Amino acid sequence: MDSLWVAAAFAIFIWWFSTGIILLLDSLPRTTFRWSQLLSSMLAGAALLGIASTAGQTTLAATYCAFTCALLVWGWHELAFLTGWITGPQRTAISEDVQGWPRFVAAVRAILWHELAIAAGGLLIWVLTLDAANQIALWTYLVLWLMRISAKFNLFLGVRNLSEEFLPPHLAYMASFFRRRRMNVLFPVVVTAATVVAVLLVERALADGTGAAQAVGLTLVATLLWLAIVEHWLLVLPLQATALWRWAMQRQDKRSGRDRTAAAEPSALPVAEKPLLRLP
Repeated sequence: MDSLWVAAAFAIFIWWFSTGIILLLDSLPRTTFRWSQLLSSMLAGAALLGIASTAGQTTLAATYCAFTCALLVWGWHELAFLTGWITGPQRTAISEDVQGWPRFVAAVRAILWHELAIAAGGLLIWVLTLDAANQIALWTYLVLWLMRISAKFNLFLGVRNLSEEFLPPHLAYMASFFRRRRMNVLFPVVVTAATVVAVLLVERALADGTGAAQAVGLTLVATLLWLAIVEHWLLVLPLQATALWRWAMQRQDKRSGRDRTAAAEPSALPVAEKPLLRLP
């Protein structure tokens, strides 16, 4: 049982810390983005090698390695999106008058290349772990992917907290695809389904006959899913998630303040350099 608590604590820490690192890198001057993306690409490449090498292993070390490597690959996608490197063909805000199907199409276009990149990453991990004994990397990636898709749909349909503060200035136009409302019909369905799956994962981890490495792997994935459920609740509750990563967002706050000041002074920047008007 102690090993399962350690696994849960590890998942919580690496989720919190890795998210903060990505936000911190994104808050640095844009001239640093190429170096951040280069480092992230190197880590993602090493992570894919780690996933491939641990796919046939069922030890505790292999379980932790597969979980961490999946997060590193996911981190590459997150950083690529937040730095604006991979987003979509739609790079401008839309008018509030655009509703219905045209609004949905525009929202998809805003993130299309990124979604295709995530799908390609998932396909690659699936190939690397095909028929392998260790499926933790694939499960981890799928949880992140599915819950991210859910979060995007919820932001599109409308939630209380849009978390615009997580969007850097160069992606501020993304907020035009969000809608603020207390609740939407999709939210309770997704949260209920995710909670059921999380409970089943915990039950399986605690069941008699479950091996130590398998139990730890299930706990890691279940904890990540519980965290995603909490993040979903933060979309509709009168709470702010930014306090969790204030240490990583201070530079972004300062940079956003400078951008707002520059926007108030039309002569401060050439038109071509002015910022345009994250799904978590």
